[in-house]
Amino acid sequence: MNIKATLSATLLSAAAMLSSATASAQVASNLMTPETLWAMGRIGSVNISPDGNRLLYCVTHYSKEENKGTSRIYQTTTGLRTTADSDTELALGSNASYTPDGQHILFLRGGSLYVVSAAGGEQQKVEDDIDDYLLSPDGTKIILVRQVPTTTSIEATEPDLPLSTGMVINDLMYKHWDHYVKTVPHPFVGSFDGRHVSNLVDILQGEPYECPMEPFGGAEQLAWSPDSKFIAYTCRKKTGRDYAISTDSDIFLYDVAQHKTTYNLCKPADYVDPSRDATQSLEHQAVNSQNYGDCNMGYDQNPQFSPDGRYVAWISMERDGYESDRQRLCVYDFLTGEKRYITETFESNVNEFVWSPKYDELYFTGVWHGCTNVYYTNLEGKVEQANTPKDTADYVLCGITPDGKDIIVKRHSMQYPDDIFKLNIRGEMFHRNGSSLENSGVTIRQTGAKPRRITNVNADIYNDLAVGDVKARWVKTTDGKQMLCWVVYPPHFDATKKYPALLFCEGGPQSPVSQFWSYRWNFQIMAANGYIVIAPNRRGLPGFGMEWLEQISGDYTGQCMQDYLSAIDDLATEDYVDANRLGAVGASFGGFSVYWLAGNHQGRFKAFIAHDGIYNTQQQYVETEEMWFPNWDLGGAPWLKLAQGEMQKAYAQSPHLYVDKWDTPILCIHGQRDFRIEYTQAESAFNAARMLGIDAQMLLFPDENHWVLKPQNGILWQRTFFRFLDKHLK
Repeated sequence: MNIKATLSATLLSAAAMLSSATASAQVASNLMTPETLWAMGRIGSVNISPDGNRLLYCVTHYSKEENKGTSRIYQTTTGLRTTADSDTELALGSNASYTPDGQHILFLRGGSLYVVSAAGGEQQKVEDDIDDYLLSPDGTKIILVRQVPTTTSIEATEPDLPLSTGMVINDLMYKHWDHYVKTVPHPFVGSFDGRHVSNLVDILQGEPYECPMEPFGGAEQLAWSPDSKFIAYTCRKKTGRDYAISTDSDIFLYDVAQHKTTYNLCKPADYVDPSRDATQSLEHQAVNSQNYGDCNMGYDQNPQFSPDGRYVAWISMERDGYESDRQRLCVYDFLTGEKRYITETFESNVNEFVWSPKYDELYFTGVWHGCTNVYYTNLEGKVEQANTPKDTADYVLCGITPDGKDIIVKRHSMQYPDDIFKLNIRGEMFHRNGSSLENSGVTIRQTGAKPRRITNVNADIYNDLAVGDVKARWVKTTDGKQMLCWVVYPPHFDATKKYPALLFCEGGPQSPVSQFWSYRWNFQIMAANGYIVIAPNRRGLPGFGMEWLEQISGDYTGQCMQDYLSAIDDLATEDYVDANRLGAVGASFGGFSVYWLAGNHQGRFKAFIAHDGIYNTQQQYVETEEMWFPNWDLGGAPWLKLAQGEMQKAYAQSPHLYVDKWDTPILCIHGQRDFRIEYTQAESAFNAARMLGIDAQMLLFPDENHWVLKPQNGILWQRTFFRFLDKHLK
């Protein structure tokens, strides 16, 4: 062979290899990593100025090195944006809001309340030891949320034993979410002169209850009347065991001038609370019978007064003890004393809402068919979708401009995290004779509003990031119904190749698989690691009607598990999916699902990952803190037998009873500060797997709760997650 030709061929081959290697490196460099995910800015609170022309928003960035986040407050315009627009950083802090004149800004930093000019400048501390706050409409009064000591469940420390760590516990609810309950939040109301707070009065003075309600409640659970004379607040006036078994919170009205609660807006003055059997579900007990009429027996929270003060609206659940009951929008009329539920035609949850300046209209968000949309309703209960139905995304309401023309929202999807947008609801959407939205009970306006971008917080990251496609896939279930699944494909997807696939098992158990964005269970990073992900809206999820939602209660191992298997079996029929490299992953109820599937998958899966899952339902009943949950969902205490002397299905088919059939590698993850599902569940599952000789691993976080919140822990979570999957599926 000619030496010159041989050399030429060799060089061409080397060049081709170099070109291929360069292309591969470029592809790899634009894929999401755990560090990329934690480098993204996360938008928090958003607040509109009184004139509607500006808004405040908070962005938190996390430092891997410092293992913490820093929040910054920015101010921007709500008008049309140009490439020259630049947002102004005002301060380090969060929960920022304007004073009524728009000239100053209040915000929180390090547990203290500060004030600063809206034009920037020197920041002045107002008060310390603050959890949250709410300024009155006239700017002369303020609510400050502070922790106060409580001894309802845990006795006070012995005065002469200040270093003792022991706790003498006398009742339930001694622990909640991730902490022992030695204090509870109380709202204090006082005078405010723009710089100082005075004459503070505890609204719940002498009462052992909490407001806002733990563990997630904030200032949204309180509201000022437009004239600044009254406060509506959310409270569950129960303690100990009574608190642990009941979701019955109410909306109370507080007279600021007289410093007293005038009356309960949810129940009549002569209401007598019925007794409850603490060991059984409240579903069929007296408290949920029709004998009591409309007394708002379930969760009632997040009140808002109408702009004219005639009405107060709030989010309401009908039944006591059922934390996943449908969230309706209840409106109370102060003139007539009547209540009406104006979203009855919407067979899904109201997430958050805002009054229109027109007084008789409200906007709210709710999930339908895997997307959280914006809806309009009037006081007669006519519900219509407000945003364009072509937008595959989730919306969060932030507010409405004073002229009622624009709604400010946060928008995210399975491809992009939150940014701030506005929907022009009066220009584009004046006509309201929309077409029918199939099966939802609402209509879509013919000219649904399209989102217009205000912020682009992570533009620098996304300019160099490859994003995987997300597609809807309808799958036929074993009982002949159609189920919506979201399928996420790897960036640079090639249909001629075969990919490993993951079944995502949702938590809740009744939380939606909408277009959510998570910084832990992130579908884009799973796809970037070469996995196709299918996320089914299985039985028990909202957005498909009440029958679909409620089928799961008491039936954790029934149709919902068949729905999971239908989803992964359907995806595995695709030529680009390797049916021999399938995994199942999930957290909370998703973790329970993984533990159950581990003993009931008939060889489908080659790897499992369960985070904060229930392994032993019998153990879970006496370990968790909010007892209404296992009572309703598991059917009551495990020692209560059915008429035939058998255990309830939830206990008779607990995942731990199928462990003898486990034969697949499994990773168990748990936070040791998770009091909702104790870490002993993961330890039990891991120990059982290792005793069986299964290739198992456990990741424990001593300082995390039901979530993973610290940057380095989050990165370790992702690295461990993918190392385990890669080992068994690649």
